[in-house]
Amino acid sequence: MAQISNPLPTADLQALDAAHHMHPFTHGAALGAKGARIITRAEGCWLTDSEGNRILDGMAGLWCVNLGYGRQELVDAATRQMSELPFYNTFFQTSHAPAIQLAARLAELAPGDLNHVFFAGSGSEANDTNLRMVRTYWELKGQPARKAVISRWNAYHGSSVGSGSLGGMKGMHAQGGMPIPDIHHIDQPNWWAEGGDLSPEEFGLERAKQLEAKIQELGPENVAAFIAEPLQGAGGVIVPPESYWPEVMRIVREYGILLIADEVICGFGRTGNWFGSQTLGIQPDIMTIAKGLSSGYLPIGGSIVSSEIARVIGDAEFNHGYTYSGHPVAAAVALENLRILDEEGIITRVREEIGPYLKEKFESLTEHPMVGEASIVGMMGSIALTPDKARRAAFRGEEGQIGLMTRERCFANNLVMRHVGDRMIISPPLVISKDEVDVLIARAWKSLDEAMAQAKSEGLFVAA
Repeated sequence: MAQISNPLPTADLQALDAAHHMHPFTHGAALGAKGARIITRAEGCWLTDSEGNRILDGMAGLWCVNLGYGRQELVDAATRQMSELPFYNTFFQTSHAPAIQLAARLAELAPGDLNHVFFAGSGSEANDTNLRMVRTYWELKGQPARKAVISRWNAYHGSSVGSGSLGGMKGMHAQGGMPIPDIHHIDQPNWWAEGGDLSPEEFGLERAKQLEAKIQELGPENVAAFIAEPLQGAGGVIVPPESYWPEVMRIVREYGILLIADEVICGFGRTGNWFGSQTLGIQPDIMTIAKGLSSGYLPIGGSIVSSEIARVIGDAEFNHGYTYSGHPVAAAVALENLRILDEEGIITRVREEIGPYLKEKFESLTEHPMVGEASIVGMMGSIALTPDKARRAAFRGEEGQIGLMTRERCFANNLVMRHVGDRMIISPPLVISKDEVDVLIARAWKSLDEAMAQAKSEGLFVAA
């Protein structure tokens, strides 16, 4: 496959990057002083940087490159569509074949009566759509007081003002006037960090019942929806206790509020089914999609909504949309991506072969003296770092400093493994091989060794 060459040396690229490029979720001055790592090409599960280092991508880009890098079929799909119809919008009573076909295919794949799709350019945009859609739905139903949307602390639903408000990242809320009004949060189902003396089952029920308590506090007549990720991704791959989701489903049905399942990370094979809702036994009214929909090759997202919501919204003019809603090239690539996932049996392989293998190897990391828990479903997992496994203790110092230290060692050892606080997380391409899983685990173990040694040398390996 032809590669785009870049004649500039690494130092020049880093200088230009520092001078002109503003990075997401980054301390700009610190990165400018350090210098960004410049990624120049990728193939399969491997990245190559400007210095020639080959790096195993344990995060599939940003949870999204499900098919791995270098799939020529996706390039060809984009090329064909670019030649035929590079762009047209879906405003003004027009449509085009890629958007129509993709919406129909998603309706086939989605569970229950989720039969309609409103396209966006990203998960953030799609969750902004959801916020407006659920409120508009209740207005059209003659219940305009239903504006409140309940979410969870440490959830991630995007970084725009609306979607960032829906999320529960307090660091995000500290900037830019978030959350906006009528967004409310309950605690997350993170047993390892917050379960105390409760059993996982007891804790799952307690956290689910917080939803019921919040509905009663706000008044059911004022609540529009509850939004949640089946598994919290950016919050640290938090796998809820088995008691959690059945109780949440009981509550939303009993009180008649809408359930939005944010499938941006969990969707398109990541958990061993097409959607995380199927893996966790959730029946949502709306699903947010993005990332794995196109394997990250082009930006695309959307909301898959129930027939009832689509019917009510369709009875009026929904004054909402984006220039790139259902972009024809992005839709064509997404269709080809879905075809490959289906015809190559990749999701079945995740569920029956590579997922179980990764689980076995990943859970072996709990044998490391700094790892207290390994949580994994399908191809997304996390380990909790601790100085004292028996007490599930946090480190005494600033939260996340050992996680950052471990992440830096991973990167030095040519492994992309992300940290969220003092949890280390993985989300590799679904096409990763068993041999590559072995490499991932070996490099993770080496990095844990080095980070623990550093923590001890600096007097940081101490329980709170």
